[in-house]
Amino acid sequence: MLRWTLIFLVIAIVAAVFGFGGIAAGAASIAKIIFFIFLVLLIISFIAGLVKR
Repeated sequence: MLRWTLIFLVIAIVAAVFGFGGIAAGAASIAKIIFFIFLVLLIISFIAGLVKR
């Protein structure tokens, strides 16, 4: 999932360099959403690992 975040981040950077503001903003927002989902799942799996012990 973190790989998808990096892919959308690269797409946003490339689109921003070429001047496509709407596409860059869309890709950046998708990357941000996926990153926050990744963080939530990481925290949940960390807590689940501590509970299993």
